[in-house]
Amino acid sequence: MNRKPIDYSLYLVTDRGLSRGRPTPEIVHAAVRGGVTCVQLREKACPTREFIAEALAVRDFLKSRGIPLIINDRVDVALAVGADGVHLGQGDLPLATARAILGGSKIIGVSAESIRDAIEAESGGADYLGVSPIFATPTKADTAAPLGLDGLRAIRREVKLPLVAIGGLTAGNAAAVIGGGADGVAVVSAIVSAEDPERAARELARHIAQARRTCV
Repeated sequence: MNRKPIDYSLYLVTDRGLSRGRPTPEIVHAAVRGGVTCVQLREKACPTREFIAEALAVRDFLKSRGIPLIINDRVDVALAVGADGVHLGQGDLPLATARAILGGSKIIGVSAESIRDAIEAESGGADYLGVSPIFATPTKADTAAPLGLDGLRAIRREVKLPLVAIGGLTAGNAAAVIGGGADGVAVVSAIVSAEDPERAARELARHIAQARRTCV
């Protein structure tokens, strides 16, 4: 199905536990001002009503700026708030089931921790891949061994889908990840835990933009 191309270049993944007590909408607003191009709400321990309320609190703001709202895992929440799509981990709802529920107009991203994951997700109709973890990260303790830049390049050679790299990414290594074949850089703590989320996002966006110009 034809859909407007999505800019995954700076992809924010939220986490209330890392926000230093600040509300998620505050973080999202600041990050967007700094240059974030896609937002995923990821709240694994959040009750459904709170998750929906949080999504509704940022939905219209993001829509007015043409920035996709992606819901982590919860297809029901995505439907309830009219989000642009969902992101599925390897242990979440199967891709085929999510697509049957959401239809072809919604974005579905899938986490890929290996070449096999990536190939299966592409053949199954995913819209983009969250390649992880690139580097070791304290944000998630249940991830596979880091892929590194070599692992990212190996996946890039095997699939054509947009690749969003995640895992231990900062302004200091974002350019290297773009150079390794990623279409975007996804971060959690680098923005959510930053003293100034807007400034942190702006710095990341600057490095990403410079790297993309170099790769052209």
